[in-house]
Amino acid sequence: MRWVVATANAHKVRELAALLDGLAIELVARPQGVEIPPETGTTFLANARIKARAIAQATGEIALADDSGLEVDALGGDPGVFSARYAGEGASDADNNAKLLGELSGIHGPNRRARFRCALALVAPDGRELTADGRCEGFVLDAECGAGGFGYDPLFQPEGDTRSLAEYAEAEKNAISHRGRAARKLREMLERLGRLTP
Repeated sequence: MRWVVATANAHKVRELAALLDGLAIELVARPQGVEIPPETGTTFLANARIKARAIAQATGEIALADDSGLEVDALGGDPGVFSARYAGEGASDADNNAKLLGELSGIHGPNRRARFRCALALVAPDGRELTADGRCEGFVLDAECGAGGFGYDPLFQPEGDTRSLAEYAEAEKNAISHRGRAARKLREMLERLGRLTP
């Protein structure tokens, strides 16, 4: 069985493949020419549904979409659903991280509380859906640390640890990450249903 992953982010595809390893599915990238629609939702779940529904309709196959990002309490929940384009359309991870550090200048310690959030939407061409979410609580560091991961990982310190998420091994990150928690919920739902379709 194939699921089309509705993302242009190769890092997310690799993480999802690792998190769903062992299921009788093949994750494939969306076909060339099939565009991901604009993320106009005001929540991660709304954006995940927008993408999965569009890809399922365009391909006639089951689509899996992820929408995720970082919420910082001191910034009123920003960057939130705009995490990937916090520094503007086409912004790089470095651009987004630099903007975040600038916005948090002068804010220190426990006042830098934040969380990663993830919503997954699995949509069949006939409209049936399964959704799952996950979160990882922590803090934004004063400077980037670590060479692994992607996005805001070098700035995010999970609660109860002294390392950034970018210093975690892949399996270790998947065990605690927002995406890992959402994927495990999705697996559990599929197992309860006894099949691998929504």
